[in-house]
Amino acid sequence: MHLLGTHFGTFAVERDETGAPRLAPFPGDPAPSPLGQGFLELADHPLRLRSPMVRTGWWHRTRPGTGRGNEAFLAVGWDAVLDRLAAEIDGTRRQHGNRAIFAGSYGWASAGRFHHAQSQLKRALNLLGGFTASVNSYSYGTAGVLLPHVLGESHRDACDTAPMWDDMIARCRLLIAFGGLRESNAQVESGGCGRHEVRARLEQLAAAGCRIVVLSPWRADKPDWLAAEHIPIRPNSDAAVLLAMARLLRQEGRADEAFLSRCTSGYGDFAAYLDRGAPTLAQASQLSGVPADMIAGLARQVAAVPATLTLAWSLQRARHGEQPYWAAIALAAMAGHIGRTGCGIAFGLGSVGSVGNPVRRLDGPALAQGRNPVPDVIPVARITELLENPGGTLAYDGRTIDLPDIRMVWWAGGNPFHHHQDLNRLRRAWQRPQTVVVQEPFWTATARHADVVLPSALPTERNDLAASSRDNWIVASRAVAPPPPDVLSDHEALARLLARFGLRETFTEGRDEMGWIAHLYAGYREKYPELPEFSTFWHAGSAQLTGRPAAADRRNRLAHFVADPDTAPLDTPSGRIELTSSRIAGFAIADCPGHPVWREPDEWLGATLARDFPLHLLAPQPSGRLHSQLDAARASRQGKRQGRERIFLSSQDGAARGIATGTVVRVFNRRGALLAVAEIDDGMMPGVAALPTGAWFDPDPQGGPERHGNPNVLTPDIGSSRLSQGPSPNSCLVEVERWSGPLPPVAVHQPPEIIASAGSPP
Repeated sequence: MHLLGTHFGTFAVERDETGAPRLAPFPGDPAPSPLGQGFLELADHPLRLRSPMVRTGWWHRTRPGTGRGNEAFLAVGWDAVLDRLAAEIDGTRRQHGNRAIFAGSYGWASAGRFHHAQSQLKRALNLLGGFTASVNSYSYGTAGVLLPHVLGESHRDACDTAPMWDDMIARCRLLIAFGGLRESNAQVESGGCGRHEVRARLEQLAAAGCRIVVLSPWRADKPDWLAAEHIPIRPNSDAAVLLAMARLLRQEGRADEAFLSRCTSGYGDFAAYLDRGAPTLAQASQLSGVPADMIAGLARQVAAVPATLTLAWSLQRARHGEQPYWAAIALAAMAGHIGRTGCGIAFGLGSVGSVGNPVRRLDGPALAQGRNPVPDVIPVARITELLENPGGTLAYDGRTIDLPDIRMVWWAGGNPFHHHQDLNRLRRAWQRPQTVVVQEPFWTATARHADVVLPSALPTERNDLAASSRDNWIVASRAVAPPPPDVLSDHEALARLLARFGLRETFTEGRDEMGWIAHLYAGYREKYPELPEFSTFWHAGSAQLTGRPAAADRRNRLAHFVADPDTAPLDTPSGRIELTSSRIAGFAIADCPGHPVWREPDEWLGATLARDFPLHLLAPQPSGRLHSQLDAARASRQGKRQGRERIFLSSQDGAARGIATGTVVRVFNRRGALLAVAEIDDGMMPGVAALPTGAWFDPDPQGGPERHGNPNVLTPDIGSSRLSQGPSPNSCLVEVERWSGPLPPVAVHQPPEIIASAGSPP
């Protein structure tokens, strides 16, 4: 079977009567996503990069980085551009050292294990002496730093804490979802998946008699098809509600003292805070907008019945984003649920498809990146500080990081001018490096702000193994069509570059594309001997591991720990769940003390700033694309109005501003402004607005508002705390007004000015 593996799932490739390819649902997938169709749709789009491009001022050495984002591009040949890049790399290494090269790549360009852009680039740069790297992610950068302190390093990953769906269906009778249960998020998985099951599992859970409660500012975060309750809650107040629930359990003697004594550390200090400093029910109600009796009722039921608390990833993408996660762990521990079958704590049920999935995982080999000789790293969300402050320092996870003087940036497989915050600030900092290189199939905003753009083949134009380390399917993802004549895979482009350093054979190990695919598959078979021979697998198109996870699976670690904390301790300093962390307390970080607390964000509806900017802006994931990926495709365009992103407002807020559905509005704060089209939604909490992330950044060259509706021109570029330095886009205040001026066209879905030929490199 001819299959294609994508982050949206697996598709069967069919041909119409003319031989043109089309994608059909993978057989047996109960809820296939339509979004993968965008790869075929955009293969011949005007935004497609078809040859290497260079910025004119960089190529002719007439303008440094100040021309990025404003100048025309020159079409050049591969040999010319790779010769110039080899010289730039060599000069940067000799003058400034390898730490002056920053590779800020991300992994979402392809679901394939071989054509994984981040791995390919890091493998190449490691052979060239290394680079300054990034750690963590925009998706989970706050919790990923906190959880190793509280639950241990083995629970750094969001998907290793949740109870499994079949156990929840059998045992759980209360599921409280802070932040929502969006189905569109659950249809995405890094590396792809064989079956989308979250909707069916939630329906089964409700049918089994489980009460499901969703606390979110927007009713859309509770699917219409799900038998669940929705409770509106002000953004950034979740920690206050969770701490008030914990305080009530302590006051009413409902805490499981035996569990706390056996399985936790530091409860005494946390209990003292609950007694004297945590929000009361009345205070939490005032902060959150949730009635005090509802908070109390939920707290008492959490203590009385088998329950699971799940928190969306969006909650930790905020100032003090550590606190709701830590508070939820504390509440679940006080109720005695952690580690018990079908109960406890989950981070992101529905945030990606794999959380809670009760399957044996194909946790197989990845493309070896080699060793990076450069020790410097930064949290990925702190790119702007890195570029702005060469020679400076950054507090991170209890230590001080030195910031290198970055002279070259190389990006493959991502779009920082989508997922970073305060894009106007980033754009200014982005001018400083001497050279910016981007590997990309399309003219994204990041490509437009590069000096060199190397065109990449699409996932539909190359063979690969698609497999998620959190799923049980492995897919023979076969090319649907060849790439355009002058477009290369990232691997081949880097191999040609390394040939200029005499390292092509070292990089490729003498293997071509199919040789690497067979080699990686052999690594899977070595670990999972029941997988078929490679030729059989490639012909069949897919293979699957069957059965439930083994007892030794890391997702069962909390259960083993709770059964016998002394013989199966957690990998925390105490071996227990750290309700108070002496290690974090020792860091003496004012914005993240040693136990869960309520901290008021700088920007939220309770802040003084709300007098000037009275709407709390949320930037949820879009339903018609993955982040910014495939923004020009039909599914994404159908979610826009007049070519711009929609901003969702309550009817109350719309009426107060004379705004109706379809009104073009200016959304602004002190960081910037943008144009969007209003959509009045009665399910939106008054005082809250939602503008989905991912519209390609389209700054106005005349200095007017951003034209397309990218919320990250407004979101603050400040760390969640000095502990994690994760991103905090969901702590953002704005105002919205009718737009009365001339309406500028959206230009980002047309390519920039391109000059046909560049000649020889200077």
